[in-house]
Amino acid sequence: MVLSQGRVHLSKMDIRVLASGSSGNAYYVGGESPLLLEAGIPFRRIQEALNFKTFCLGGCLITHEHMDHAKAVKDMLKAGIDCCMSQGTADALGIYHHHRLHIVRAGVQFQFYGWTVMPFATKHDAAEPLGFLMQSGENKLLYATDTEYIPHTFQGLNYILVECNFSMEIVKQRLGDGELNRALWDRILRNHLSLETLIDFLKANDLSELREIWLLHLSNNNSDAGLFKRKIQEVTGKVVKVA
Repeated sequence: MVLSQGRVHLSKMDIRVLASGSSGNAYYVGGESPLLLEAGIPFRRIQEALNFKTFCLGGCLITHEHMDHAKAVKDMLKAGIDCCMSQGTADALGIYHHHRLHIVRAGVQFQFYGWTVMPFATKHDAAEPLGFLMQSGENKLLYATDTEYIPHTFQGLNYILVECNFSMEIVKQRLGDGELNRALWDRILRNHLSLETLIDFLKANDLSELREIWLLHLSNNNSDAGLFKRKIQEVTGKVVKVA
């Protein structure tokens, strides 16, 4: 923390988007020891994005087994990087025994390279998907993606990294125009966070200490980055960034 004129200011957290979307997800978050959220791109791309300094990472948190979130997990483990995930995720990936694998459970807090992490269950078509409430020093961060909704509310968040995959209005328009298959729409609706659901979530939470909202995993066809950013800014009055 930095002290200035009698007030306490949180040091700004270093957040970097390595990749976001259905083609791959990986996010760097700095803290006492930097972490990677997801490893959904080839390991070589992760190395390049971090200037081949993956040894500086404390570890990696994986939400679920789909390849756009877990493609490089086995390479990360081979490279000596600790990876946390649920038992269901590890089983789905075929990772049964590895000294760098750490099995975590929803509702059970753990310490990980200077971070305090509380996993929570999310709603997605995966074996045992998780979101993460994370704290490093005085900074508190929420990470949630690939979920129909977020089943909890939170206090004192400073950063929110969250999926904003689609808009109901855009999807309904595409359905009406015959551009979107009904079966695909049903899957999207049950497994991804919409702009409208995200707005309801944000309204239900304490945002008094919030510094930034990062919108992640936007759909290529069912989203509008400019619209989403503007809507979230109007609702929250906070800094909004689109991955």
